Amino acid sequence: MAYPTPREIIILCIFFCILNIAMGEWNTRDFQRREHSLVKPYQGSGMNVPQWDFLGSTMVTNSYIRLTPDRQSKAGAIWNNVPCFIQNWELHVQFKVHGGGKTLFGDGFAIWYSKNRMESGSIFGSVDPFTGLGIFLDTYSNHNGPHNHNHPYISAMVNNGSLMYDHDTDGTLTQISGCEAQFRNRDYDTYIAIRYENNKLTVSTDIDNKSGWKECFAVEGIKLPVGYYFGVSAATGDLADNHDVISVKFYDLDGDDADKTAPYIGLPEASVMEAPRDRIDDSKGSYLLGSMTGWKLFVIIILLIIGIGVCVMVGVMVFQKQQENSRKRFY
Repeated sequence: MAYPTPREIIILCIFFCILNIAMGEWNTRDFQRREHSLVKPYQGSGMNVPQWDFLGSTMVTNSYIRLTPDRQSKAGAIWNNVPCFIQNWELHVQFKVHGGGKTLFGDGFAIWYSKNRMESGSIFGSVDPFTGLGIFLDTYSNHNGPHNHNHPYISAMVNNGSLMYDHDTDGTLTQISGCEAQFRNRDYDTYIAIRYENNKLTVSTDIDNKSGWKECFAVEGIKLPVGYYFGVSAATGDLADNHDVISVKFYDLDGDDADKTAPYIGLPEASVMEAPRDRIDDSKGSYLLGSMTGWKLFVIIILLIIGIGVCVMVGVMVFQKQQENSRKRFY
């Protein structure tokens, strides 16, 4: 058997290296842009972080950026201060959500591509209503209203500034899609990828420590204008968690040889939206009734009336029996 010569081995290695690079470029077609990325070491000169601003309870450490500590009623955010004028892009966020709660924890965090930068509010620490795209990673275990999913839950909302996020239904009235994702209290790194290319939004996760992306959902017909800002915000309420951001990496999918069409500058649009679900107002205690509306509630009222009538009849019969026994003692 003839063995390859050292020269042939070197040529073979060079060939596989070139092939690997070519395949990698074919699979990703991306180029990382520093102006929209956030990686360690975070700090520049002094306490400043280049291209990023901070809001609320956010704390910068050597290993992570903590948006909220595991304490009640906290909110924090980080915002890129460079507007994005790239039409097709992909954003990778490495994060960690963890805390001492075993059965009760919350609220979660959001990843933004939004016109509204550095504005505090009620949607995971950011303003409501907003204009742009919001990806919500909701961990609130004692979730509101009737749902056909468990928590934690990832969902997306596209807003032109006219919609309000419905906290009573955890945003299910306005979401374009979503999926369950058990990313909380993992012992390893967790990631989410948000890809926007040719009016298609794809959200994928790597939360199973498999070093590969798993698609969460994909939605066609999404129009996002250029010139908005990327950000990440988080909030706690009566329940709490640590919400940590380890890195944000932005990839330009257009490339130098891309077909340069006119950038979209209108309002954000979504051609599809999931069917609305019944709203339950928890403040009035109707969460306990589940989805008992309309004829179901009518049937329950009828059954209650019948039950009360039976109780009255039984009470009358018992009373008459006692009266009869009382008269017999006098004979």
